[in-house]
Amino acid sequence: IQPPYHQGRMWAYTAGFTVLPHIGGFLGWFINRKEIPVWYEKLKKPSWCPPRKIFPVAWTVLYTGMGYASYLIWNDLGGCSSKALVPLGLYGAQLVLNWAWPPLFFSARNLKMALIDILCLDALAIGTTCSWYRINKIAALLMVPYLGWLAMATCLTIRIWKDNPEQKAGKSE
Repeated sequence: IQPPYHQGRMWAYTAGFTVLPHIGGFLGWFINRKEIPVWYEKLKKPSWCPPRKIFPVAWTVLYTGMGYASYLIWNDLGGCSSKALVPLGLYGAQLVLNWAWPPLFFSARNLKMALIDILCLDALAIGTTCSWYRINKIAALLMVPYLGWLAMATCLTIRIWKDNPEQKAGKSE
């Protein structure tokens, strides 16, 4: 049996890991919130583009799942150990690219860099999930909806990049 102080600390770790992805997601939304109605709405988008209202709901679910999954991996590997370096390093790298996409896309309006970012993000997210599968299958399964959403987001980014050639060079104001 673990002492009560240890259990309390574990709740803090669980909450911390689960909330962490939301921080960058919220900052990305906050910084870019004015660009969405002004610029994004004017872009040519495919018919299968999800409505704007879906995005915050989807990202809340996805960030919560991946954050909790990262906690499971961290916990199973005994915290910040040498065994955790690659699986959590991949996770951290993909999270940075995830957070970088909105400023590239919305603020810089650089569709080419956003596309490069999301393609690298896809590779790192897949690598993260594969590395986690050997450690904790539940954690890996929690990443599957994220991978699905990234597949759609990648296809959407490619289509927007291809269908809006005047926007490819970046901000033009």
